[in-house]
Amino acid sequence: MTLPYSEFNDDHKALACFITFRTYGTWLHGDRRGSVDRFHNRYGTPHLPPNPLREQYMKSLMKRPPVRLSRKQRKVVEDSIWDTCKTRKWILWAANARTNHVHSVVTADCGSKKARSILKAGATKTMRERGVWRSSRSPWADRGSRRRVYTRKHLMAAIDYVLYDQGE
Repeated sequence: MTLPYSEFNDDHKALACFITFRTYGTWLHGDRRGSVDRFHNRYGTPHLPPNPLREQYMKSLMKRPPVRLSRKQRKVVEDSIWDTCKTRKWILWAANARTNHVHSVVTADCGSKKARSILKAGATKTMRERGVWRSSRSPWADRGSRRRVYTRKHLMAAIDYVLYDQGE
């Protein structure tokens, strides 16, 4: 779909980035929900189909049990994201920590990959400082998703999704 020029900001720079990262071991390649790997990750293309053999293989590679965030941990993660954005003078439009993933919509003064890394590292550090994460390992899966948001319409949709479309 081609959007009219007037819906874009003046210089075609992203207004924000929709960042998602998952907890370790909670969505493996081959999962019934489908997955994306480094060979199949073009925007707008379908997920890889479920593959029980691949999922079992991925489970066999895991070095520890999957990580599920408690209510207290989720609160600390959200607090950390807000604090990180405030300290760095980023605009945080929305954040929502779930048991197995975290969504945020952020306008940052760096690339989306760096912003995602900073948010993940900050959340881990804050959880350790507040005594809700005692492991020396990160609670997060490698990488995550980063989608640039270019229009006000898509910004509002991303915020709405993060705040209201995540269930209880």
